[in-house]
Amino acid sequence: MDSDITRSVVLLGATGSIGTQALDVIARNPERFTVTGLAAGGGRVDLLARQAARFEVEVVAVADTAAVGAVREALAAHGSRARVLAGPEGVAEVAAWPCDVVLNGITGALGLTSTLAALEAGRMLALANKESLIMGGALVKRLAKPGMLVPVDSEHSALAQCLWAAGPSGEDARAVRRLIVTASGGPFRGRTRADLADVTPEQALAHPTWSMGPVITINSATLVNKGLEVIEANLLFDLGFDRIHVVVHPQSMIHSMVEFVDGAVIAQASPPDMCLPIGLALGWPERVPGVARAVDWSVAQSWTFEPLDDEAFPSVALARHVGTQGGTAPAVYNAANEVCVDAFVAGRLPFLGIVDTIAEVVSQHTGTAADTVAEVLDADAWARARARELTGH
Repeated sequence: MDSDITRSVVLLGATGSIGTQALDVIARNPERFTVTGLAAGGGRVDLLARQAARFEVEVVAVADTAAVGAVREALAAHGSRARVLAGPEGVAEVAAWPCDVVLNGITGALGLTSTLAALEAGRMLALANKESLIMGGALVKRLAKPGMLVPVDSEHSALAQCLWAAGPSGEDARAVRRLIVTASGGPFRGRTRADLADVTPEQALAHPTWSMGPVITINSATLVNKGLEVIEANLLFDLGFDRIHVVVHPQSMIHSMVEFVDGAVIAQASPPDMCLPIGLALGWPERVPGVARAVDWSVAQSWTFEPLDDEAFPSVALARHVGTQGGTAPAVYNAANEVCVDAFVAGRLPFLGIVDTIAEVVSQHTGTAADTVAEVLDADAWARARARELTGH
């Protein structure tokens, strides 16, 4: 499919896993995409400078103000004359920079202000930062006009494609029986809760099918990531939690499915490669040819499906609970998890303690509305502080 439209892109989280893959997609399709601005945390200064020079961007933002000097020096060394903005405010400013689409690939709660800034500026938002939707669901949905919010997560991209492929019936929630979100099961699929007691960070970071950043990889090991995706599916597609099902699919070839009331199921299948949902989100609703490889149907292969073990991996059930509560409860779940992951990596918390501690923080939270950014950030701060207390930090 050829396109005469060239889209300008602002990329947040440029040096992370999603960001580097997005720039690879853009570099392979220069007739379709240009890059206007980049933002990153500040931990990979030289890579950010090389990206800025390679794509001749107008502006670069770095969340860590201490890295600004090094960023300026690196930009000059690579021949880039990009303007430099600093701090979370600078990242939010880049999120509202003139462009056609903003891809938010920032990891964690820091992505919320940038998501809101992009939507307030009227930009189409390709959202890989699920945390910002989960934390500020009501705020994000209030700002997102039809067609402005496109998911980048492979599961939600798959669900959107399945609903789209169904035609008019896919747009009618009454025709949908349930959404089926697939999970690889992570590196500990098949283990009992007792088997997980002595898991190390190195083992948790060894994902069997996906190459992702450390936080998301550990979230996949605990299946907290799947819990977050269930909440995200509820917010994106306006279906109740009783109509969102999780099934374990170790091969990660089917990224999600939609089951309709007549018994039909539409699935989206492709080899594990984030370039496909990234390319689709950048070009939505057009597809970008050759952005990823297809399934090789000439090779014998088997795809299997298993029920989720809620006893070994209680994070999904806990996510349904906080999602049903609504308000600031999802923000508390997300914030507590980020602190617990750091504690696990640092050796202060056992693997099973991650979700156990999240559950304890959630149980102590007195739910409030999430109608303002201040309310969401207050809940986020409280949850982080309480999680730190419980993890001895």
